[in-house]
Amino acid sequence: MSISALIADDEESARSRLRRLLAPYPFALIEGDAHDGLAALEAIQKHRPQVLFLDVQMPGLGGFEVVEALTPEVMPLIVFVTAYDDYALAAFEANAVAYLLKPVVEDRLQAVVSRIEKLVQTPDGAQKAAHTSAISSAIAGRKPQPLNHVLALQREGYALIPLADVCFFQVEDGVTHVKTATTSWRTNYSINDLESRLPAPFFRAHRSTIVNLDKVATISPMFKGALMLKIKDAEGSEIQVSERQAKHVRELLQI
Repeated sequence: MSISALIADDEESARSRLRRLLAPYPFALIEGDAHDGLAALEAIQKHRPQVLFLDVQMPGLGGFEVVEALTPEVMPLIVFVTAYDDYALAAFEANAVAYLLKPVVEDRLQAVVSRIEKLVQTPDGAQKAAHTSAISSAIAGRKPQPLNHVLALQREGYALIPLADVCFFQVEDGVTHVKTATTSWRTNYSINDLESRLPAPFFRAHRSTIVNLDKVATISPMFKGALMLKIKDAEGSEIQVSERQAKHVRELLQI
């Protein structure tokens, strides 16, 4: 029985070593591997591997952020690969199949492969389903991690948007969009999740909008103490802030 698998690691030498060590086992390794988190997400969407050997630390999008971005429908069995033993606890909290410490050794890999085979060969897939459900729940229940960038969705795949480029987030038809000066992107974040993970100068203007106050061009007073924020984007977007929230804006901007 062949098991489809993807290796995601930013170090070519680490990918090559793991490929060589996996050669005696029944893995159909996806060609090309993934050299970073974005490439991993795109390869998972395209190939739907059964197993993902995932480096924890990668530039841009790390291993835990990759798992966080995956939906249960495409969630493979996760084996974290790390050079640091202190990531083991976080890996188990995320309900990974296992973790491999770099440099990967054959004895440890053999034990991991044995566990993978048992999960994949379960006739009704119940164990694998339980794994994917548990890992999704664990990620959802983790303490909110501060965002350094935003993972956005586009027709061709994914994009990482620096927070400094974000003008505002807005919910439209139940989907949260991130707006830059020239583009609107879809995201999988909820507006409440963003509020708990974004640093100042991001501000919850109202129920459906979070604004980067550094991207505000002008502030105009309105009736009953409300404010109108004009954004530094191509459209000159305007966002109204209620009287109650306007007090916080004045405090943040010291006006």
